[in-house]
Amino acid sequence: MAMKFRMTLPLIFLLMTSGVFGQGWNVIYETKSICALKGSSVNMSCTYTFPQYHTLNDTFWIKKLDVNKSLIDYHEYKDRVEYIEDRQNKTAVLRLNNVSENDEIVYHFRLITDENRWFGDPGIQLNVSDLQVQAPQLVLEKETFNLTCRTSCNLTDRFIWYKNGQALNFTRDILQFQSVRSDSGRYSCAVRGHEHLPSPAVSISVEYPPQNVSVSVSVSGVIVEGDSVTLNCISDSNPPALNFSWFKENETSAVGSGQSFSISSFIFSVSERFYCEAQNKHGSRRSASVSLTVKDVWRIWYFIVLCVSTATVALFGFFLLLIIIIVCRRKKMRKNDHQDSDNHSNDTQEIEQKKTSVVEASESGGEEMVLYASVKPHRNKAAKNPEEDEIQYASITVHRPAAETRSDIITSTFTFTTL
Repeated sequence: MAMKFRMTLPLIFLLMTSGVFGQGWNVIYETKSICALKGSSVNMSCTYTFPQYHTLNDTFWIKKLDVNKSLIDYHEYKDRVEYIEDRQNKTAVLRLNNVSENDEIVYHFRLITDENRWFGDPGIQLNVSDLQVQAPQLVLEKETFNLTCRTSCNLTDRFIWYKNGQALNFTRDILQFQSVRSDSGRYSCAVRGHEHLPSPAVSISVEYPPQNVSVSVSVSGVIVEGDSVTLNCISDSNPPALNFSWFKENETSAVGSGQSFSISSFIFSVSERFYCEAQNKHGSRRSASVSLTVKDVWRIWYFIVLCVSTATVALFGFFLLLIIIIVCRRKKMRKNDHQDSDNHSNDTQEIEQKKTSVVEASESGGEEMVLYASVKPHRNKAAKNPEEDEIQYASITVHRPAAETRSDIITSTFTFTTL
């Protein structure tokens, strides 16, 4: 009889807690586990029941390791935990903000009545994950590569991709490229609705062998004997070229190495052609050849002096010829002036003589004579106006005494010189 009674007590207790004698203890969680992004906020919810004849005094969320301590009482949860409860509908929500990996535990809901305490199993397992961009270690130009936004959470939301902080028009978790140089940059991803929680950025650098290799010369203009010239090899490559070799045209052996190549002690009138070859881990490429021609400095000065001397002699000859022409013209003008002066003097004497002869003739005869003079002016040879070439006439009347009645006509010709 005692044995039968001892078996009945546990059964009675089980029946009471399961609600045979009315509604019993129960907690139903919305999910057994939940995943949240690091730094985000997460809600964990449940519904609960308890015996109707009990009075509900308190509810809170706990860690399973300490069933009597509310999360709010922990220092690390104090400012991040919110309890949202509807006792009429018997629902409860735990809101946990700014979650981190340290929050990855199982959370339980606990009820306290005036007669008993209860927490529900199995609780909710919180998993915290962050976003990571998975990228290849090496990206070569013109090759296909993928970027993947990884997370341990099973997210159904769309993704957002960023390049150098600028959003890209792409919403899938995998970003595919046919690589070109412009694809180099820093990439990150985020989940739609959690744009403030992007993944750490990863750098993508598209690598390629040397291209656009060229040679620059430190000296511009003529290279003279004794000058020192430095050649620089320029290339575009990623990673930058570290190996440089220098060659003479049509020679297989290198004459120098390094990005810069210096040449000195040039020989007179020697012309050489040089080129460089740049190399990185992806390949090599050579430049076009540049020609270096050495001039003799003394020959250059000789030509300069010769040109200056020739110009000086020509200029001196021009001025000497100009002076000779001016002197000759002045002498000729003086000679013409002297000749004109002599002609004028002779004409004046001739006129005076004719006047004298006329007077004498008038005195010897008593008749009235009419004299006509033909005047031919001598004009200066420098004046060439044809209107001035005219013959001028002058009449001279000589009065004799009245007794004399004979009248003679004397014609005289006078020549005047017009200056």
